Amino acid sequence: MLPPYVGILVNDVMYAGIPLGKTKYERIDYYLEAGKKFGITPCFFRIRDYKAGKAWIKAYVQTDDDKFELAVVPMPQVIHNRAIYNGIKEFRTLRSWSDEGRVLFNSWNRYGKLFIHNVLMKKPGLQPYLPRTRKATPANVKSMMEQFDSIIIKPDRSSKGRGVMKLSRTQKKWKLLYPSTLHVRNTKWHSIVFNGLKLPPVLRRRLQNGKYIVQQCVALATYKKRPFDLRVAVQRGAAGEWKITGIVAKVASDRIFLTNVSQGSTIHRLEEILQQEYPHLTHEEVIRSIHHLALSVADQLGQSLPCMADLGLDIGLTTDGVPMFIECNGKDQRYSFLNAGMLKEWKASYENPMAFAKHLLTSGKEVDRPHAGKADR
Repeated sequence: MLPPYVGILVNDVMYAGIPLGKTKYERIDYYLEAGKKFGITPCFFRIRDYKAGKAWIKAYVQTDDDKFELAVVPMPQVIHNRAIYNGIKEFRTLRSWSDEGRVLFNSWNRYGKLFIHNVLMKKPGLQPYLPRTRKATPANVKSMMEQFDSIIIKPDRSSKGRGVMKLSRTQKKWKLLYPSTLHVRNTKWHSIVFNGLKLPPVLRRRLQNGKYIVQQCVALATYKKRPFDLRVAVQRGAAGEWKITGIVAKVASDRIFLTNVSQGSTIHRLEEILQQEYPHLTHEEVIRSIHHLALSVADQLGQSLPCMADLGLDIGLTTDGVPMFIECNGKDQRYSFLNAGMLKEWKASYENPMAFAKHLLTSGKEVDRPHAGKADR
């Protein structure tokens, strides 16, 4: 008899690639290795594979010859969400699984940036590490221009640097840097210089047509004269506690200010950057402060959004070695560890969720409900 099943909720693309062994950066075999270690059996399915009220589900499982086949298995009591859903219909489906007594973690992972900022602002100890952030209305943008020399305007719900714009003071004028489209790759960048009295029409149109936030621009530390920030993986482990899985540095390309990998940034080990560029800082203290901020952020989010257990935090670092929270990713891509050659951390990013799943199965603790009320849309 197989050990108890743990569900891995995946999107359509990954689901289709499982029997072909083509899941890109997702390492299915790492889930399976961790399953053997903790005495659980991972099975993989989509949200639409579930039928209301059914105690069974059709999912991919590994066979004795290391292949994958669809099998009808008992609906798992513990499920780890590795897909992204945006609609209220999906939110209600996931909520219904919780209502049936199933435990989901990272069940809802598409919270808006302003929502996350407001949750973190409730913890006084975090406030000094949070850039000033507001809803991006023309009036709020003008107000932030009066307070800061550089501000970032970005869609509240997008990822991978899509649609991000930057306003910078240049002597007595302002410069708007913006992408021509919301596509990630090969977008053209344009700039407009204006006197600051009236926002450019392109900026006004985008604020009117979409939901944006405006944020104080953190003066990031640099590596080879390029700004960088950090991706910090924070996960719950075998005892249910938050732990740091790993840290990588994302260095912006020479083409644009964004540090997103999809925008051409390169991945480096933080220790290498500190040794080369910041020998005057106490590196152990810098890393300790990053750990402290990341764990404090995860703890606050875990208390307010108790289904969260697997986070990718973007944290900036000033030239003085002070960490600053930028944003939270509820579905960490993980492959940054692979790009940095940090194979131990990459493998651990799969093992920790399975350890936490085993903890949930054996402890009976409930961290399963999405945020109370409505989905943040």
